[in-house]
Amino acid sequence: MLRGSIADNTRPLSSAVSWGAIAAGGAAAASLSLILLILGVGLGLSSVSPWAQDGLSAATLGVSTIVWLTLTQLLASGMGGYLAGRLRTKWTDARTDEVYFRDTAHGFLAWAVATIATAALLTSVIGSIIGGGVQAGAQVVGGVASTASSAVGSAAASAGMGRDDEGGPMGYFVDSLFRRDAATAAPVMGTDGMQVDTAASERASGRDTAEVSRIFMNVSRSEPLPPEDIRHVGQIVAQRTGLSQPEAERRVSEVYAKAQAKLTDAEVAARETADTARKASAYSALWLFVSLLVGAFVASLAATFGGRRRDA
Repeated sequence: MLRGSIADNTRPLSSAVSWGAIAAGGAAAASLSLILLILGVGLGLSSVSPWAQDGLSAATLGVSTIVWLTLTQLLASGMGGYLAGRLRTKWTDARTDEVYFRDTAHGFLAWAVATIATAALLTSVIGSIIGGGVQAGAQVVGGVASTASSAVGSAAASAGMGRDDEGGPMGYFVDSLFRRDAATAAPVMGTDGMQVDTAASERASGRDTAEVSRIFMNVSRSEPLPPEDIRHVGQIVAQRTGLSQPEAERRVSEVYAKAQAKLTDAEVAARETADTARKASAYSALWLFVSLLVGAFVASLAATFGGRRRDA
């Protein structure tokens, strides 16, 4: 320094950001988060069971998951923030309020680095391991809902127009239309008094079943079966079963009402399942946001405590 010159006291003697301390705190927080997440997956899978009345319920598992995620954020963020504040460079030229702000910033930056690192790790192979475990647990807990959803999806897929196969939800009801007492049923006779060929009779039965299925599926579930369709299907049923026309029409109306009730129940079950999944996703996102917010606060607070210990 030249003789008579004035010292520049506005220039800080050290940087306001200790990136080494921030990286160390972030790495420690990310590692602890990963360990706790893996431990949580293991504990969660060990507490669920595919058997009824055994293991945790879906609600209990959901609450436990939220509590564990929050605890993970508290522990990992607290450690990362404390290390970032304790390992940072000592600022001898900064005021007390400035030191407090810098420590808070160091804790927040350490939390941000840990969050980004954890997110990157969870998208890698480790993330696939954790995701596979979580998916397995969700399938175990929601087995009944998945079975119902699959059944509803199958029912919806088989409700296409013009289906004439033996499966699907309508197959059972259409078959019930043509039931007759096997002990008293007489052979199908032709107009000439001769017994009709069995193979030809089966082919005719298949055409009748396909036609009735198309008639049933052509009407919306909110509408009754038109009178002309009831009359036509009643004629087919009367020919196949030997019932009178009024009895056959009454059977057609009853069977159609049962079929529509079943399809309506399946649709309601599918909507309830979708609504439950939507609510679960929304609650998960909201609680994850809350846990991350708590982690940022704890990391900033722990960094101020670590900084005070560093300067003591």
